[in-house]
Amino acid sequence: MDFFLEVSLVGLAIGGVYALVAVGYVLVYRTTHVINFAHGNMMMFGAYFYFTFAELLGLHWTISIVLTVIAAAGLGAGIERVALRPLLGRPAISIVMVTVGIASILHGAAQLIWTAGDFFLPPIFPDLPIVIDEMYIPANTGYGFLVALGAIGGFLLLFRFTRSGVAMRATASDQIAATTMGINVPAMFSLTWVYASITAALAGVVVGSITTLNPSMGLIGLSVLAVVILGGMDSVIGAVAAGLIVGWIEALTGFYIGGAFKDVVPFVVLLAILIVRPHGLFGTPEIERL
Repeated sequence: MDFFLEVSLVGLAIGGVYALVAVGYVLVYRTTHVINFAHGNMMMFGAYFYFTFAELLGLHWTISIVLTVIAAAGLGAGIERVALRPLLGRPAISIVMVTVGIASILHGAAQLIWTAGDFFLPPIFPDLPIVIDEMYIPANTGYGFLVALGAIGGFLLLFRFTRSGVAMRATASDQIAATTMGINVPAMFSLTWVYASITAALAGVVVGSITTLNPSMGLIGLSVLAVVILGGMDSVIGAVAAGLIVGWIEALTGFYIGGAFKDVVPFVVLLAILIVRPHGLFGTPEIERL
């Protein structure tokens, strides 16, 4: 039982990181109803930003994190303003294909700027593992979960209690009604991409601290897309719950069945749940009149 609990805690910690990545997907989809296929590579770019500030420039990790957040915000705002703002009012599939193109551009740019080699991020977290009774959680995984939990909690408070958060929720609910109430909907789109890019950057720093940093790290974003679908494309709470569920299932599968199955079983669970709830665990059911 102790071993089961230890494996479960590690899985939940990894699931918290998945949840942070998934929240970025949900933010963009709730406001724009578009799936951002570039989110994984935005996460990768965020990790490279931190690597540049902390390793190449030798700045303290706290300053590097602040600069990474600023750089990520600029990246998100730039993508929205240059590539997506001109497509307002166009079919959603056009915007989706643009995000696919942005993903390729970011992947290629990372190789041109930082090469395709593997790098290790400068350590952020303490070396000692987190010990709960007789159970051990690896330091990077455990502290990464705490960072993810803090970031998600911060964004939830922002959406609930700030004017910009209320405006974003109004835009997500009804863009026409939000416009009639004086809300600048294009500005809310831009702010959404800024917040999504920041969550991606923070997730990239955490993932890069657990694994290694390379341009292929963005593929993790496509894997987390399954988490988003499981939780519900428009639900932040669903993204958190689904991330924890998938992380827990992956950990148990890897330890008890084998590493070859840990990437398969979560998708089997996803398919089983979607048969019963096509809109995900917490997603909003949508009915279209034919």
